[in-house]
Parts: sequence; structure tokens; C-alpha cells
Amino acid sequence: MIQREHYIKSVRAFYDSDLIKIITGIRRSGKSIILEQIMSEIKEKTDNIIYLNFEDKRLTSNIKNGRHLINYVEKHRKTGKCYLFFDEVQVLEDWHEACKTLRLYDNSLFIIGSNSKLLSGEFTKELSGRYVSFRVRPFVYKEIIEYAKELGREISVTDYLVWGGFPKRFEFNSLDSQLIYLNDLDDTIVFNDLLRRYKIRKENLFKSLVNYVLRSNGRIFSAKSICEYIKREHESCSLNTIMKYLGYLKEAYIIESIKQFSTKTKKELSYYTKIYNADVAFNSIRCQDNRFDLTHNLENVVYNELLYMGYNLYVYNNVGNEIDFLAQKGNKKYFIQVAYCVAEEKAYNREFKAFKGIDNLSQKILITNDEIDYSTSTVKHIKLKDFLLMDSLD
Repeated sequence: MIQREHYIKSVRAFYDSDLIKIITGIRRSGKSIILEQIMSEIKEKTDNIIYLNFEDKRLTSNIKNGRHLINYVEKHRKTGKCYLFFDEVQVLEDWHEACKTLRLYDNSLFIIGSNSKLLSGEFTKELSGRYVSFRVRPFVYKEIIEYAKELGREISVTDYLVWGGFPKRFEFNSLDSQLIYLNDLDDTIVFNDLLRRYKIRKENLFKSLVNYVLRSNGRIFSAKSICEYIKREHESCSLNTIMKYLGYLKEAYIIESIKQFSTKTKKELSYYTKIYNADVAFNSIRCQDNRFDLTHNLENVVYNELLYMGYNLYVYNNVGNEIDFLAQKGNKKYFIQVAYCVAEEKAYNREFKAFKGIDNLSQKILITNDEIDYSTSTVKHIKLKDFLLMDSLD
């Protein structure tokens, strides 16, 4: 497995800090591998390390609550700074109380988990200023190329647009094997985990909503519009139920939403959001007859890549014309349109029209899968294959 230096270098500065290091992200995005790589670096200077995986039933049968965890650490740690690594510790009763205590006694604490509740509620309120968090995502294309080289394979941009970047899938040579893996992954992450964790009784309603949302990545929604679709196509439901189910998907990092920024009000509009999948595979495995949604998957891929680069993202409402992304980092901002192809005049005019009225002091970027350069005096065209290799928009 490749060294995921992009993430490790961010955590490395805090190895010896008493701040709790919280590493989160969707299941199977590679968090445990990153944790192993961090432990490997720390083992070069000390063996005073304790690793506990709380998905191991043998472990949780003996450590049942926070008090048991503290006792276990005190019994097994050595003198001096001890490095504690807890995998999915949030399943443990009173885990947050144990972590608050352990950080006070010459322990460097690392927590990883696949639920955003690690970063919400009383734990983070009480630990304000005493923790740092890091979000891990499936592979971006630069990482795919690196891993494919290690495996002696080549992975095309189109393969990435269709089947995404979950790291484990690249270990399977045939598409059939990859599809078995991705479908099993979908069943586990999207359905089984959430149905069990939240004790969802309306299973058919939940599955209908999930399938609709994951097929509709890169589109603007309101909870009300989703509710109306479910009522029209499937069964009755309440707006509160829809909002609750969407919250479950977000808590598991399966979907994310970005708010719309309005030029009229100069502020965020909270009632409409654009939803993106953690990985485009969630869309593609729901497609029939190989009619993949490359247009919206491409936009979803650009979204994931921009987040990896460190940009804050909004949808920009330019007086009725939607600009896919307003990307900001520091005092720099970029207006970005994404399209699969603008070779046809209608598509070309539509994408460039979105920038109308944006002053020329702001950088305007068009990203497409075209081979021809469509740059103008005011708009920079970046070919997708080049964008995927960039570290920054500068």
C-alpha cells in the first residue's frame, strides 16, 4: 500500500502533542492503513505503544466501558510518553470520558472512526481547543496512479470517473471482482451499518431515499423536494423523516452537501444544497445497462479533488446562472464550471454564459474532458486529465 503522505504529514506535527488526534472518514477509505503507517513511524523511536481495535469482539468483551479502558491502558503502558491508538472507539460506553482522562497523563492519543459523531456533541464541546481533526477520503487520481504503479497496472481517467477511488478495489484485477467488492461495500456501509446503528424501521423507505440520492449526485436539492419525490414515486413520508435519513448518510460520510451562495443577498442560502457522494462508485453501481452518469460523476470527482487540494467550496448563484463551484483558499477565490464536453455549441454557450457578469479580476475556470483547449481571454480551460494531476489551481 502506498504511503499516504498527504494525510500523514498533517498529523505528523502532532505526534507528541497532548492534543487528541481524531482521524475520520467513510469506511474503507484507508484510515486504518494510515494509522498503521503513523504507528510504524513512531515505532522507530519507542515501543511504548498500545493499539486497540474496538470492532474486535474479543477486545470489547473485556473492555466494556471507559473505566475499563483506563484500567487497561494503565496496566499495559510503560513509563514515559505512551502512544495510544484507538480504532472505532466510539462504540464503547463512556469512551469520551476515558479519552479526556487519558490525555492528561503523558499519553499521545490517536482516535479513528467512521462516524462524524466523533466530532459532535459534548465530547468536542468539552475538548474545545484540545483536539485536532483530520478527514480521510478515498483515493484521488494522483494516489490511484501511484498505487496502480505499485501493483503493476494502469488505471484510466474513465475508470476513475465510473468506479471511483475506494483503495481496496484496485487489488482485484477483473471488473467482475471489483463489482462484487463494491456492491458488498455498498451493502455494508450504506444499508447494513445504518439500518442496524439507527434501528431504522421503515427499511423500504430508507432504501428508496438512499438509492435516489446516490443516483442524483451533483444536483441541487432541498429536503422538501426529496420528500415530494419519495411521496410521488414510492410511499408517504414526512419531511422530518427525510431530514433524519439524510443526516444518517452525512454522519457516515456517505454524502456531503455544500451550500449555495447568492449574489443577491451576499450570503449562504441554507434551504438549498448540492449533494455529492463520497465516491462516484455509489452512483455507478446503481446504473443499468452501463449507462453511467459521467457528466455528474465528473463534477463529483472535481468536488473531491478540490477538497483534497484544501479548498472551501460553495455553489454560486450568479443572478440565476449556477456556477458549479466557488472555491476559496486564503484570500484567493476561483469560479469553476465543470462539464463533460463543450464541443457542441449549445453546451459551450451554456457553460460560458454562467460566468456572465463576473468581473475579470476573479479567476474563471472551465474543467472538461475535452482534448481541445477552449480557453478565452477571460476564462481558463483546464483539461480533466491535467486537472487531476494538479496540486493547486494556481
